[in-house]
Amino acid sequence: MAQVAIHHNPFHLHKNVDLFTPRIGQSIRGWLDERGIVEFSKPIICIVDGEPVLRKDWSLVIVQKETVIAFITLPQGGGGGGKIFRAVLSIAVMVAAPYAGAALGAAMGVTSTVGISLLTAGVALAGSVLVNALIPPPSPSSGISYNPTAPSPTYSIQAQGNQARLGEPIPVVYGRHIIYPDFGAAPYSEFESNEQYLYQLHVIGQGEYDIEQICIEDTPITSFKEIIYEIIPPGGVVTMLDTDVVTAPEIAGQELLSIADGGDWVGPFVANPTETTTDLLALDVIMPKGLYYANDSGGLSSRTVSWEVQARLIDDEGNALGAWATLATETHTAATNTAIRKTYKYPVAAGRYEVQALRTNAKDNSARAGNDINWSALKSHLVGESNFGNITMLAMKMRATDNLSQRSSRMVNCVVTRKLKTWHPNMGWSALQPTRSVAWAMADILTANYGAKLVDARIDLSALVALDAIWTARGDTFNGVFDRKLTVWDALTQVARCGRAIPFLQGGLVRFVRDEARTLPVAMFSPRNIVKGSFKIDFVMPGDDTADSVKVEFFNQKTWKQDEIIASLPDSAGEQPASVSLFGCTDKNHAIREGMYMAAANRYRRRIVSFRTELEGMIPTYGDLIAISHDMPRWGEAGDILAYSAPVLSLSEPVTFGDTGTHYVVLRRKDGSLSGPWMVSAGGNAYQLQLLEEIDFTPYTGTEEERTHFSFGIGEHWGVLARVLAVRPRGEIIEISAVVENPLVHTADQ
Repeated sequence: MAQVAIHHNPFHLHKNVDLFTPRIGQSIRGWLDERGIVEFSKPIICIVDGEPVLRKDWSLVIVQKETVIAFITLPQGGGGGGKIFRAVLSIAVMVAAPYAGAALGAAMGVTSTVGISLLTAGVALAGSVLVNALIPPPSPSSGISYNPTAPSPTYSIQAQGNQARLGEPIPVVYGRHIIYPDFGAAPYSEFESNEQYLYQLHVIGQGEYDIEQICIEDTPITSFKEIIYEIIPPGGVVTMLDTDVVTAPEIAGQELLSIADGGDWVGPFVANPTETTTDLLALDVIMPKGLYYANDSGGLSSRTVSWEVQARLIDDEGNALGAWATLATETHTAATNTAIRKTYKYPVAAGRYEVQALRTNAKDNSARAGNDINWSALKSHLVGESNFGNITMLAMKMRATDNLSQRSSRMVNCVVTRKLKTWHPNMGWSALQPTRSVAWAMADILTANYGAKLVDARIDLSALVALDAIWTARGDTFNGVFDRKLTVWDALTQVARCGRAIPFLQGGLVRFVRDEARTLPVAMFSPRNIVKGSFKIDFVMPGDDTADSVKVEFFNQKTWKQDEIIASLPDSAGEQPASVSLFGCTDKNHAIREGMYMAAANRYRRRIVSFRTELEGMIPTYGDLIAISHDMPRWGEAGDILAYSAPVLSLSEPVTFGDTGTHYVVLRRKDGSLSGPWMVSAGGNAYQLQLLEEIDFTPYTGTEEERTHFSFGIGEHWGVLARVLAVRPRGEIIEISAVVENPLVHTADQ
């Protein structure tokens, strides 16, 4: 049955809806007139079988047996103000983006999850006022967002410092950057000669690095004489400390008392966790008052404290596997009122242990004596592999002093530059070397074990060599820390975006395209090779919410803090900036260049062209420059060359000369590329052109293959240049989407 639905809530179409059954054969206007509806009280849109119908056509659309008509109320503003309306539109964009992204993906031939996700992000951003069809602008703070349960120690100001981020990925650093390295193992402390030493093992990151500077907060480590350290390169062995030491949390300074004093064994406490083994137990004991007796002469006499330590093997359930064995009976004698702190280590057979301790001599409870003893800590040195693989590490031994507090000991940071291999067409891969290159960061992401693990044949390395030369000349670099979970494609896209490029897959090969000025089209399309009725132009019209400038967030390499700049075109007020985060950018000039480029693209690239053609549509690929000539938007006049007798071209279609200006013709070669433009004058009639300069090939005018196409116009108006956004094969028909190019996009950032 036919049905009419009036939806009063555009965000919940299944709620607040009125349903009706119209008569077969009546028009939409007729049904409305029957119900006395001359006009709706609010703006609405009419959808008939999934397609919108304008008011002027309501009297022409006839209700059929299964026709479904929907009248949907449009979102409204509140109180006549624009802010609520803009907020509603923003919500609508956010809600619609996932569905629009999937639809756009289908239209552009993208079916992968990654591709759909990227398109979805692009749709949301376009709806949020900043437009760039070719290289989607980065989202605000996208590069430095973090999981609140395990925040980035480098990019999060609140959580900046060293921490153990359990379950999070080992960081990968590219370029030159400051890092607050994660703990590679739990820190532990020991007492030596009554001094406390803190041992810390830090993970710089995967791969090899040139370490420029090590600091505690803002102070170079050379200012701390109480700190020694060593750098452990990939595959190296840590020698300064044990890499897997567990401190039992239950011990918290319990006092040891003898049985004579009413005490008993303290413990037992489990030394090491389930499914681990240790071959070395360590106990920290503290005599907080020292050991002394204040004698009558005003001096200090010695006092002695002795204690026994026992251990026994247990299984993973905590059940005893044997009897208690004495590890040692310790004695210490001194005459000092300074606190005494000592660490005792006991080698044991590998296993899981529990430990207990007891004081064996009576405590002198005199007010003139100090001979307390507290059990401060129990540590187990676990048995395990000490080779961490392809990871650079930093081991530190810190002596606790007034100069080094507990907080400052966890503010260790380093300025490092990643070492990567570079590729040359003749010499192949080089040795590791410090680099800030965008190109070789992408190559590492694609080839590394922590990346895509692709072989060289799957990567367009020649393109990376060419792009690297461009980025080096411009001073564009990538300097970023990947220390949170994300996909290889997300990481690759973020690195490429810092170089104004984008990766894409084609025929199993990862390729790259940079948005830059191009002058030589790879193909020409006109009504002669565009499927009739398939040519379409979409105009992305600016509105009240359209950005007039770009606020670029970046991580400043001078302050190593978050910074921002606002880039606006010379004639722009700069009052409504769109915020983007350029992850990997640490240079202000780089940020300004990218901001100016994005502002120019947002202004000058707002015409999207789509059409269908035959197999020659496979010539261009993503980002390629193509020429389009079409009479509908008056982009030149096009046709075939019927005959050529130098210097006269005979045409299949008439052309019109203007009263002023220089006229040109462009010819299409057999391989689809362009020849020209060539200066021409009027021939003997409207179907002829007189060449004013010698062309570089002979046009084909026969009948055994397709004749040479031409495009004609005044000056540059023989056609338009566009950058390809998508090429989608449909059998022998190819769908192409492109954005009309404007040279001002590439001059704004110079």
